[in-house]
Amino acid sequence: MNATAAQQHEVLVLGAGYAGLSAAIQLAARDRKRGNLRVTLVNPYDTFTERLRLHMTATGQETARMSIPELLDGTGAGFVRGWVTTVDAAAKTVRIDDDRVLHYDTLVYGLGSVADAGAVPGVEDHAYTLDGPENAALLADRLARLGGGTVVVAGSGLTGVEAAAEIAERHPELQVVLLGRREPGAGMHPRAKAHVDAALARLGVRVRGGVDVVEVLPDGVELADGTVVPADAVLWTSGTRVSPLAAVAGLAVDERGRVVTDRALRSVSHPDVWAVGDAAAIGQGYGVMHGTCQGGMPTGVHAALSILRTLAGKEPKPFRFGYYHTPVSLGRDDAVVQFTHPDDSPRRIVLTGKRAAKYKETVSAAPWATFARMKKMPASGAFWPHGGRHTRIRSAK
Repeated sequence: MNATAAQQHEVLVLGAGYAGLSAAIQLAARDRKRGNLRVTLVNPYDTFTERLRLHMTATGQETARMSIPELLDGTGAGFVRGWVTTVDAAAKTVRIDDDRVLHYDTLVYGLGSVADAGAVPGVEDHAYTLDGPENAALLADRLARLGGGTVVVAGSGLTGVEAAAEIAERHPELQVVLLGRREPGAGMHPRAKAHVDAALARLGVRVRGGVDVVEVLPDGVELADGTVVPADAVLWTSGTRVSPLAAVAGLAVDERGRVVTDRALRSVSHPDVWAVGDAAAIGQGYGVMHGTCQGGMPTGVHAALSILRTLAGKEPKPFRFGYYHTPVSLGRDDAVVQFTHPDDSPRRIVLTGKRAAKYKETVSAAPWATFARMKKMPASGAFWPHGGRHTRIRSAK
């Protein structure tokens, strides 16, 4: 017989990104027969944000609409829509924007990262970001109405490269300028970087590396040397930040505000809190993991299984993860896939062109099949989408 509501252990999962959704589905699906847990997922939207495709949304392309309640259907997990405004770690409560207060026995903290709009003056007032579908749609509307002019993409990391390429391909009437401290693809193997350079040149993207944006203006950006680059629209992709809620709640955080975890992904200061995805500072042999979808889903799965092991009176196993690849879109029919060592340093193996574009699309679509399989999994074994090297995790039984 299933446990009664009064006997159930309350698990709150904050944030329905790749990591949080994975944690919620794993916990609920694996406990479905026993009924010892009541799992509730909290998120401000009832649709899943495909961060891997936001550069497409920003250019007006339609992407699949994924309902979070439908993704949870059949697992037994509940869903609450709302913005988390307060976490009270002492009282074990979470307050959401309509003043509802939710209690937890165990908390999975997965409030990921957003663009660092406070990095330089003017970003919040004058720049667009790719923080979610609504923000991306605002940029899409702006680009569609321009008819000509210049778009500055500030930030030459992989998000900036994908966005610049997508905008240039979809809006050939616009001049796209990509600015950043480093050259695009600087961390890749020379062959991969050469392909990125050639693709941006083919699309007419003007690249300026080795520059710092010190202010975003209503009609452009100012660089550290005093130069002003005119722009009719500015997209900010330079750096991310995490929610301050964990630090305010008194959880141990690193210098970037990420929850510091032990080897099993449990908060080092609050053992009833587990942190996943971009919200967590997760140490590995090569250093602290950086936020990617490739690593996010494995952290959610591992946290779920670690919670189940802990509740069963067993020691959770250490999380081990190594990177496998870096797929980068360069428009719809071109891409580069940089295969990597576990520490994310580049290997010599590189995939380019249409084959790479197909590979990237397969990776981007992988979560949906993965979530479906999670809901039907037996109570042993775990697997990861998006590639990635890992230690196989066994059942919590």
